[in-house]
Amino acid sequence: MIWEKEFTIEGLNNTENNLVKHLGIAFSKKEDNFLEATMPVDERTHQPFGILHGGASVVLAETLGSMAGYLCIENPEMITVGQEINANHLRSVKTGFVTGRATPIHIGRSSQVWSIEIKNEEGKLVAISRLTLAVVPMGK
Repeated sequence: MIWEKEFTIEGLNNTENNLVKHLGIAFSKKEDNFLEATMPVDERTHQPFGILHGGASVVLAETLGSMAGYLCIENPEMITVGQEINANHLRSVKTGFVTGRATPIHIGRSSQVWSIEIKNEEGKLVAISRLTLAVVPMGK
């Protein structure tokens, strides 16, 4: 198991007044080596042509990877922050939900790298991202 902090899905979803809540992102599943979240595809996450905005997919990816990375840090005074993210958008989605799954590529003391796959309700790959995180002292 990769997790250093104890947590529940309900606890992860207990946030207010942030982009995650505004977009309707909800953590949905954890296993020993991955974390998942869902995001609605609706007016909050559409681009002007009525399909899922690539930026919204990136928000989902960074949300998942950053939270997963934070949960892998043993030191309570450290947090993770995004350093670099890339995304390949492979399939459009007009309605429903997408689900992202973050799995680690590298979990180090000062940096982490995560792979995030985003799929539609049929399980087809919509986007894939790679996120690099810095592990830094809280408040920096």
